[in-house]
Amino acid sequence: MALPVRDQLKYWGAATAVFLIVLWFLGDVLLPFVLGGAIAYFLDPVADRLEKMGLTRALATACITVVALLIFVVMALLVVPTLVNQTVSLVEIAPQLTRDFTNFLTERFPSLLDQDSTLRSSLNSIGATIQERGGQVLQTALASFASIIDIILLFVIVPVVAVYLLLDWDRMVAGIDALLPRDHQPVIRRLAKDIDKTLASFIRGMGTVCLILGTYYAIALMVVGLQFGLVVGFIAGLVTFIPYLGAILGGALAIGLALFQFWGDWVSIGLVAGIFALGQVIEGNVLTPKLVGNSVGLHPVWLILSLSVFGTLFGFVGMLVAVPVAAALGVVARFAVSQYRDSLLYKGTSQNAKSSGDG
Repeated sequence: MALPVRDQLKYWGAATAVFLIVLWFLGDVLLPFVLGGAIAYFLDPVADRLEKMGLTRALATACITVVALLIFVVMALLVVPTLVNQTVSLVEIAPQLTRDFTNFLTERFPSLLDQDSTLRSSLNSIGATIQERGGQVLQTALASFASIIDIILLFVIVPVVAVYLLLDWDRMVAGIDALLPRDHQPVIRRLAKDIDKTLASFIRGMGTVCLILGTYYAIALMVVGLQFGLVVGFIAGLVTFIPYLGAILGGALAIGLALFQFWGDWVSIGLVAGIFALGQVIEGNVLTPKLVGNSVGLHPVWLILSLSVFGTLFGFVGMLVAVPVAAALGVVARFAVSQYRDSLLYKGTSQNAKSSGDG
């Protein structure tokens, strides 16, 4: 005999509350395991494809691990030091860029900026604030990563967790499936399939789009000679998962830096603007339709809200789980709406009686 709906809601509500409490108190401890699980989920289709080619699961995991280690070594030796140096330089030069921009406005629009105007004081304070806050963020990040515990967590535990989860992924999914309540197994499987489809389309698809666009922006901007091109490309690629924000933020930063560096050289400035225009054309017409599709169902406002709420409540770990949770809640919400439309609460007894009479 199945449990009454009220009792089921009580138990599932208690399980959800326990999950949130654990996430609240153990957020920092769970960080490497969340990262490892995300990496394993991202790479599981690659391992499945290698298995279809004839490899065992262990050999497929070993091949993926070797390739990942090679990529990590190349990134650590070539990309990361340049990215850190450019970020530090950009933070340090921010006050000078602000002063140059103020002088530019003063020379061409003298009536706009008086020496003692509020706007001029605001512009002068922007550069100092960026330098001060940016320096604090960099110092905090470097101090955090410099600690032995963080190094162990990020460079030892995360890869180990990812390898073990990737190796046992199919067995874990089968084990969880075996524990599902029998009465609700078909519905839970259908919801899990829809959630997996949404996550696969968004996380794997948009992750690949962000990587491709970030690499393209960084390389293209460095080729045209823009200073801090790697930083701009990294920022633009990182926030591409929120539609238009990556292009607006990265484009504004790149064009602003190009105006200071190439003022008068309109060809170079046009090339920088053209790089972002071409990137948006490629993203909208090729990358997103091919890699993500049109049925993801995650609205940009819903994404921003989930990132803000989970980031505020649970910190960095909350931001990591925000997108999967948002995708799951979106699927559950759509299922609830469909159930509501089929219920008497929506149709009413009069419509039900009318349908019976017509029959």
